[in-house]
Amino acid sequence: MCGWTRTGTKRRRQNKPVATDNSAMRWVGNLSANLLALCITGCGFSESNVTTGNRDGVFHFGNVSEPQSIDPHVMSGSPEVNIARALFEGLVTRHPHTMEMVPGVAKRWDISDDGKVYTFYLNPGARWSNGDPVTAEDFRWSLHRSIHPQMGNQLAYTLFGIVGAQDFASGKITDPESVGIEVLDKLTLRIHLNNPDPYFLSTMGTYPTYPVHRATVEAHGKWTDRFSHWTRVGNIVGNGAFNLSEWKLNRRLVVTRSETYWDRDNVRLNAVVFHPIESETAEEKMFRAGQLHFTQRVPLSKIPGYKAMQNSPYLQHRWQGTYFLQLNITRDPLDDKRVRQALALATDRQKLVNTVLLKTEVPNSVLVPVNTPGYQSPPALDYDPARARQLMAEAGYPNGEGWPGMEFVFNTSENHRKIAVVLQQMWKEELGISITLANQEWKVYLDTVNEGDYTLSRMGWIASDLDPATYLNIFTSESGINRTGFSHARYDEIMLELAPAEADPQLRTALMQEAEAILMDEVPVLPLYTYNSKHLVQPSVKGAPPNVLDLQNYKYISLDPAIPVWKGEVK
Repeated sequence: MCGWTRTGTKRRRQNKPVATDNSAMRWVGNLSANLLALCITGCGFSESNVTTGNRDGVFHFGNVSEPQSIDPHVMSGSPEVNIARALFEGLVTRHPHTMEMVPGVAKRWDISDDGKVYTFYLNPGARWSNGDPVTAEDFRWSLHRSIHPQMGNQLAYTLFGIVGAQDFASGKITDPESVGIEVLDKLTLRIHLNNPDPYFLSTMGTYPTYPVHRATVEAHGKWTDRFSHWTRVGNIVGNGAFNLSEWKLNRRLVVTRSETYWDRDNVRLNAVVFHPIESETAEEKMFRAGQLHFTQRVPLSKIPGYKAMQNSPYLQHRWQGTYFLQLNITRDPLDDKRVRQALALATDRQKLVNTVLLKTEVPNSVLVPVNTPGYQSPPALDYDPARARQLMAEAGYPNGEGWPGMEFVFNTSENHRKIAVVLQQMWKEELGISITLANQEWKVYLDTVNEGDYTLSRMGWIASDLDPATYLNIFTSESGINRTGFSHARYDEIMLELAPAEADPQLRTALMQEAEAILMDEVPVLPLYTYNSKHLVQPSVKGAPPNVLDLQNYKYISLDPAIPVWKGEVK
């Protein structure tokens, strides 16, 4: 392909195709050859990826960056999750059209009258890619793995509503049998909750709950090993609609239609090709050249031109996510609360959205996204530069004098860079302080923030449901994804004890509002805006509707070969 950049990994992967029969093997082999030809095509020959993909049922997806891992119990970033949705399937899944929870591996489920016991009845036709049946024990073992303390799963906290899960994840108990996950028979799984949770079903459709194949994992190391070879081509066994068939580092990752998937007859695509494109400019150019069906983002400078077009391929939709800054409150100068508050008060979010983001996002000074149903965030630290300057003077930095400096880390993206530059200028003008900017490739960036080796960094959080707790739980002391050093006894009490146990929706909301008020006052996180999703989509793509969770389930996607490749000039 044209225009790739490395993302800092030296791991090598095999490229042995996986297939269940000779015909599938031939198809995968032909696909690999065709993809190579299409790479050449994209750099100047006659037929594009989209044209060939429409004919052959191959969906070309712009996936931002090289994935760090495709182990669902290790991953935490969107590029990885996009791939996991193809390779694995949970007990339930979400329909992209209706947003309702629908059967995945579980064909049906029962919920007890008190809302604390969920019983899932697995589809007897569900199979792993090697032909093994998917069992209730597979899910029990995988859920234990997901929350095991040695796994270091940053999303383990999403399962703490299960009896004993939090104690097991923290090491307080070591026997996984103490966790409230029960196998009734080969195809029946029962899960016991501490308290009723109206969002638990949607949780069971998220990637920390995806099953992994025990024999495959253990064949390549211990069950809690991170980044082991079980996820390589030729090794990995999944239960999703697609199988991993090719992984060319920093070039492409290819998944092909699984012949063992329980609902294979309704899977319309033959393959999905994930393209790791760090540059949104390069991604947009590839779309216009007919090399991509779907992009994850659009360069800001191009959006007005696309919006002005008739029959534009540009799609924008409200997205349940927040773009924010992470502040490492253990490091000077951010260990001073007054400095953190001053940065928040000196941030003109409306100006940022209007001038830099071209009004494509929604300014937001709180963590929970704007217009979350049934929830209203408490007042936060909005733009007040005079108060910001006062706090900086009180902290010992009047007009920026004596300021020790600070580095702002962000991952490779033109939009991230533009936001960083504007914040740098804004804080220089309002507070007289200087910050340095550090651009890192995705994998390097993830390592940096996960290790806490930063002072200020950008981050986004995209919800899997509409529960405000999805955001607030990130910053508890028990959360594996809280990288800020923030720890607050009352906040933990609310989010780990009181809110989960509160059955009254209004009282639960009031508790979460109190927690968010604490968070916004302490400022370990500085929200900037609520997302809108922004994609370029070829008109031949069917079954990929915009939705508030920006969720695409590849089993519902099809390609119409009768519709030509979109072409247009964008100023």
